[in-house]
Amino acid sequence: MSGFDALRNIPLLSRVGADRADLLRTDVEAAAAGWPDALLLRVDRRNQVMIAGGQVVLGPASALGDAPPEHAVFLGRLRDGRHVWGVRAPLEPPEDGSDAQVLDLRRAGEIFDDTSAQLVATATALLNWHDQARFSPVDGTPTKVARAGWARVNPLTGQEHFPRIDPAVICLVHDGHDRAVLARQAVWPERLFSILAGFVEAGESFETCVAREIAEEVGLTVTDVRYLGSQPWPFPRSLMVGFHAIGDPEQPFSFNDGEIAEAGWFTRAEIRTALAEGDWNAATNGTSSSRLLLPGSISIAREIIESWAALD
Repeated sequence: MSGFDALRNIPLLSRVGADRADLLRTDVEAAAAGWPDALLLRVDRRNQVMIAGGQVVLGPASALGDAPPEHAVFLGRLRDGRHVWGVRAPLEPPEDGSDAQVLDLRRAGEIFDDTSAQLVATATALLNWHDQARFSPVDGTPTKVARAGWARVNPLTGQEHFPRIDPAVICLVHDGHDRAVLARQAVWPERLFSILAGFVEAGESFETCVAREIAEEVGLTVTDVRYLGSQPWPFPRSLMVGFHAIGDPEQPFSFNDGEIAEAGWFTRAEIRTALAEGDWNAATNGTSSSRLLLPGSISIAREIIESWAALD
């Protein structure tokens, strides 16, 4: 083995800066009691938020009324005790008049502080789920929000439905030494490469999914599948579970499912050079001439690649 057994840093969207305060989801009175002093995170229809100074803009929740509206979701409690709620609503600038910009989580994640990253990731995932879960999957009855936004209830049967999460694996395949596999999806622009990923199927473990997806996408047989870490990916409601595995550079690539356009074995030195060039944004704004461009820091893929590349 290569000695690669851990990520150097917590993935950006896995950071924790607030108390999720899950007990308040079932204690509706206690959650509502904090509303007068609570803060509000607005997320628009494009999943954008208002950002100022590396923090998401939080306005007074009381601007929406004397109590949480039905569509509000409880996001947690800050270190000073104030509650934070999220809503799908048009964005509003900071009350103090400070400069702000509108960004989505993909573009803002790397500049967020820990609390903002947690709040926006949670709000985006919950609100995306509510947008698509307004009717019971069993009988089509319109459902109602419950548990401070963490569930929906069928009013006819009392059946509760909870936020759906779609688990996906993402894996760096390497030779145990100095080379790793990077691949480009057919729908990606030229030069944009990353590690391999895919959704977990019913009745399948994460490790089995890793082996199956890599065989389907690039035709390699992998061994020694090892867990590295995970990250929420609320686009719209995924959980990325990171791994690394050993592959054989002598085994030819075979693109079996049509998803991958090209793949290659790259040395650690080549990947370090690519990391120094920046990320995918460098390709779209024309600032990089590198033959290899890598995922942005918001993705766990970047952290996995950087952690492997940093090994001696």
